[in-house]
Amino acid sequence: MARSTAPFSRFEWMIAWRYVRAKRAEGGVSVMTWISLIGVTLAVFALIATLAVRSGFRDEFVATILGANAHVAIYPQATVAQNGAVVRQITDYQAMADRIAAVPGVIDAAPLVRAQVLANYQEYNSAAEVYGIAKADLLQIPAIAEGKDSIGSLDDFGPGVAIGAGIAQELGVSVGDKIRIVSPNGARTPMGTSPRASAYPVAYVFRAGRADIDRTRIYMPIDLAQTFFNKDGQATEIDVMVADPDKVDDLVVPILTAAGPNTFSWTWRDSSGSFLRALKVEDNVMFVILSILVLIASMNIISGLIMLVKNKGRDIGILRTIGLSEGSILRIFFICGAGIGTAGTLLGVILGCLFAVYIDPIFSLVNYVSGGGVWDPSIRGLYNLPAKLEVRDVLSAVVLSLGLSWIVTIFPARRAARMNPVEALRYE
Repeated sequence: MARSTAPFSRFEWMIAWRYVRAKRAEGGVSVMTWISLIGVTLAVFALIATLAVRSGFRDEFVATILGANAHVAIYPQATVAQNGAVVRQITDYQAMADRIAAVPGVIDAAPLVRAQVLANYQEYNSAAEVYGIAKADLLQIPAIAEGKDSIGSLDDFGPGVAIGAGIAQELGVSVGDKIRIVSPNGARTPMGTSPRASAYPVAYVFRAGRADIDRTRIYMPIDLAQTFFNKDGQATEIDVMVADPDKVDDLVVPILTAAGPNTFSWTWRDSSGSFLRALKVEDNVMFVILSILVLIASMNIISGLIMLVKNKGRDIGILRTIGLSEGSILRIFFICGAGIGTAGTLLGVILGCLFAVYIDPIFSLVNYVSGGGVWDPSIRGLYNLPAKLEVRDVLSAVVLSLGLSWIVTIFPARRAARMNPVEALRYE
């Protein structure tokens, strides 16, 4: 009668290690072992790398939205003028901004004059959008005031304007050059509305981190914008920055109450919510697809263990004859399969983390080998491929891989444990 032994005894680990290392000539399946190990490693690596890029892309996208755009924009309700034109204007904009700034949780409330124009320098032209804003409020926009690779200084923001790096590149200008700004809504004459144009020196060239912002945005002092667009004493909107953008929905009602009647709000979630929801759906689908990849890699462990059990039938019969229980046999082969899955998971985690940490040089190498042009900022909005390692992503990959590799190992291990020793030794 087989004598029970302590679970996962030392001899069980020793026998399992011997079987895993055994060569084909000795009845082992070392080639299948390597295939299973590499498969699990690559699957876990792909899962962690994808999750890191996904997290990095979302954080970078949200950071550039929050760093260069208003968290809440307050607009006036449209009114119809005597001539039948529909206008939106805020005449008491400074008082409204002061009331909004007094709301707890609000960092800054900036009156704005916003309009679309054509920027010109010599024979080059670029479509742009002018943001008329006070200098103190502009300094509250971190992606503009503290942008990387910016040129010039906001100390000269006054007579000069601040333009995005994309506009500067299209026009071929730098700090000190004068650009012409042309607005189609100029002076009204008996012959119709004539365009208005003025020249302004470039005081500051910023890089906000998003190509669509850098290619379209021009900041000028609000008093100059009011004069240029015939909006003396008026603002088109109030841009509000809050301390916690994730809780912006809780501040909408207090901000609208402070703004007064005949106003409505537009938050950063309203402008980018559909994109963020699409990212969430893509995240879930990608995780499911890569989980299937991990499952397929784990299936290689089953194939290897089935072959190992078949090749080690004689050894199983002998071990059962000398007194090993079914539980010991099950644990021996479970250690074989689970060990491969665990080793592959650890290697995959290491490779995935290294990929996320060194993604910039890796991507630069890929871009160099392919001849450049792999990443187009004008299409994707970001200048590089971001990646962010998060503990929950790594843990989810580890739990998924270990869970699948350990579970699939149980079935061939049970088959080995239930093998009849008499049948195993009959033809030996």
